[in-house]
Amino acid sequence: MDVYGLIGNPVGHSLSPPMHEAGYEALDIDARYVTFEPGLDAAARAVDGAAALGVRGLNVTIPFKRDVLDAVDPDPLAERIGAVNTIDFGPVSGTADTTDDRTADGGTAERRPSGYNTDAAGVTRAFTHHGVELAGADALVIGAGGAGRAAAFALADAGATVHVANRTVDRAVALADDVPGATGGGLADMADRVSAADVLVNATSVGMEDPDSTPVPAEALHSDLAVLDAVYTPIETRLLRDAVDRGATAVDGAWMLLFQGIEAFEIWTGEAAPVEAMNAALRAELG
Repeated sequence: MDVYGLIGNPVGHSLSPPMHEAGYEALDIDARYVTFEPGLDAAARAVDGAAALGVRGLNVTIPFKRDVLDAVDPDPLAERIGAVNTIDFGPVSGTADTTDDRTADGGTAERRPSGYNTDAAGVTRAFTHHGVELAGADALVIGAGGAGRAAAFALADAGATVHVANRTVDRAVALADDVPGATGGGLADMADRVSAADVLVNATSVGMEDPDSTPVPAEALHSDLAVLDAVYTPIETRLLRDAVDRGATAVDGAWMLLFQGIEAFEIWTGEAAPVEAMNAALRAELG
């Protein structure tokens, strides 16, 4: 049996186990998905321990996405984003073992696990699933934290022109400087930015604690806009309700959560993930 899992602190709230195990069941894969909660200074040691125990793959959540960078070989996207949320330790059961590489003197050296950032794929695949064309789009990302970084890079790589808006202007500008062709600024011109946008991502927590709060004035939303809210509790935020009322395409945060998990599932197993089964399990947990 293969073991996959999640490291974070805390992880008791995670929806990943039922989502991934629904995928294993649908494809008749002999695997389990478990959660681990290392101490706040033990992320790298947890990765080493998982490798020693034969764990096949790990997801990584708050607060460890940056901490594990030095414990893995990040792919170019994860390196640019500066965060890893998926670790692959090697081949699935029944395939050749490639955990060792030859050194210059003919010996062997242990290969470090590979690190990925599937949050970016969560953004693009969520939009694609809803028929949204990203190439050539004007995209607005609200928030310059971890989710905002993943969204900004994902949208730029998909061919969109990205503007990052954040309450702290310096953080928006710093992120924009890292993303090809992006610009950054504050929230003062939010209504104008939204009115001109084709794609909007709320990468803040606004709407999570207060279900009546929204980062965007409702009157700025329009029918040519596609809106992804990274918040998934509640599943229907004020932003998404306003988007529907204005005729916009509304993409709830569970789609982003689903597709980042699907991307990890496919990296680990080499199989096309059963989207419907995993989505059903996720939404059953969300109620």
